[in-house]
Amino acid sequence: MKILIVEDDFSLSEVVAFTLRRAGYTVIQAHDGVTALQLWAAEKPGLVVLDLNLPKLDGLAVCRQIRSQSQTPIIILSVRGGDEEVVKGLELGADDYVVKPFSPTQLVARIRAVTRRAGVADTTSVLELAGVTFDRSRNEVQRLGGELGRLTQLEARLLETLVLHAGQVLTSESLITAVWGTEGGDKMMLKQLVYRLRAKIDPGDAASSLIETVPGIGYSLADPQA
Repeated sequence: MKILIVEDDFSLSEVVAFTLRRAGYTVIQAHDGVTALQLWAAEKPGLVVLDLNLPKLDGLAVCRQIRSQSQTPIIILSVRGGDEEVVKGLELGADDYVVKPFSPTQLVARIRAVTRRAGVADTTSVLELAGVTFDRSRNEVQRLGGELGRLTQLEARLLETLVLHAGQVLTSESLITAVWGTEGGDKMMLKQLVYRLRAKIDPGDAASSLIETVPGIGYSLADPQA
């Protein structure tokens, strides 16, 4: 699925774009309201991630014009959850809002939830990183030139969380919550899950393992762009 990011902060726009590409989405970007409407009309994205404070034409005007012509799902970005402009945006037809700062997994989860509610087909089932291809729809993983392997649901959740945060050190506690939720899982179960996942995605020697153990903290997935 193609997503239009409308954000006048170039650095933040790049972070969001990188996150969504890593999650398997095609991304186009605009940094002002006028360009956003032009790209929306020309590219016909499946969803719009829209900041409100934009030059040339503000986010509310962009939301209003898109909604007057289409039911394209719109997620508003805001610095405050109780922002009056967010309420106006929702009243104009925006589907959800995300408060800044936000985590990559939160934004991706919101996008998937909105597309499900809107009945938009999400074809972004394949994630790729460091020679590993992960098909979320089939829970299948394959290293470049290697055999196809099948992941359990828990292994798939762990790999997706690590991919979305590639290059970052994630605490054991945050990974346990992402995989099992707040009511289940512990560090020993996580350790065993990491061991099983490594066996399916690593080439065979510990020195080249994609998943790094960070003693006393948690785990990190190698980022080839770092």
